[in-house]
Amino acid sequence: MENKVKVAVVGASGYSGMELLRYLLLHPRVELVAVTSRSLAGKPLTSEFPRFRRVGNADTLTFTQPDAAALKQAGAEIAFLALPHGVSLEYAAALLELGLKVIDLSADFRLRDAAVYKEFYHHEHPAPELLAEAVYALPEVRAEAIRSARLIACPGCYPTSILLPLIPLLRAGLLKADPIAVSSMSGASGAGRKEAVSLLFSEIQNSVRSYSVPVHRHLSEIDQELVLAAGRPVPLTFVPHIVPVHAGICTTIFATPVEGLTVEQIEKAYADAYTDKPFVRLLGKNQCPDTKHVSGTNFIDIGWSLDARAGRLVLMSAEDNIGKGASGQAVQNMNLICGFEETTGLILA
Repeated sequence: MENKVKVAVVGASGYSGMELLRYLLLHPRVELVAVTSRSLAGKPLTSEFPRFRRVGNADTLTFTQPDAAALKQAGAEIAFLALPHGVSLEYAAALLELGLKVIDLSADFRLRDAAVYKEFYHHEHPAPELLAEAVYALPEVRAEAIRSARLIACPGCYPTSILLPLIPLLRAGLLKADPIAVSSMSGASGAGRKEAVSLLFSEIQNSVRSYSVPVHRHLSEIDQELVLAAGRPVPLTFVPHIVPVHAGICTTIFATPVEGLTVEQIEKAYADAYTDKPFVRLLGKNQCPDTKHVSGTNFIDIGWSLDARAGRLVLMSAEDNIGKGASGQAVQNMNLICGFEETTGLILA
């Protein structure tokens, strides 16, 4: 029998935590040894999430208080932090000191610059020395660095849907330096599992609304990664919307192509970047992604269209915001760290 890596999920009561549990309980190379939640400590896992009854070892697990020493004692080698922004910071350093590897789903370690973190998240970063060590873990872009990392910063859901369509074209020099416009629509789960009037069924049903305009916090990491890809500033306007579905992100990007850009150049840039990447599905010219085809998966579907009349290149993507945009991508990163096949435990029907 193959050895299994022992993992813990810190903050397992939210939507991302629940999706992590789904993947990890079914993962053939994982033993889930601890699940924590401040609010649910002492409750059996399956009493909060009945869907996991008789799935893996879920019936043997009970929520505990998050404590680094206790997770180490439980045998955990990797800790997933499925916590709100600003809370992961409380645990990451202690877990690292105890020798665990940390995969963080929050924004606490995504930025390289502590000043930028303060600008967008409105408080000082208490562990700026860890920002230099953390790997911004977009697997299709940074696989080699991820394999040797001990602190993984998983990208946000919106940034994943924006960066993967744009990075190959920027690296290939196929886009002008004109401002890029992005419109994204996300299911309500993107706001987290919390009580809020704006997220009540009666508030979101039969309604679509934009929010966080003109500055969404994810702009900070999007800007950071686009500059690295292009080697120059990349001005971008981003408008997110909430739509009345549970999960899914549909993103449309409007960019200005270089003069004479051809279909063949676009196809080559994407093929060079993603032909061997198992979770990027290239739909091709004039093909529009649909969230229903990525829901509950770790796939991102990408299509594109050249609008010759307007002189614009339209890029389109669809992903599950708590799958490829969060928990699925976190497990994909774990597979890279552990030397497993990248798709292990992630191709679920």
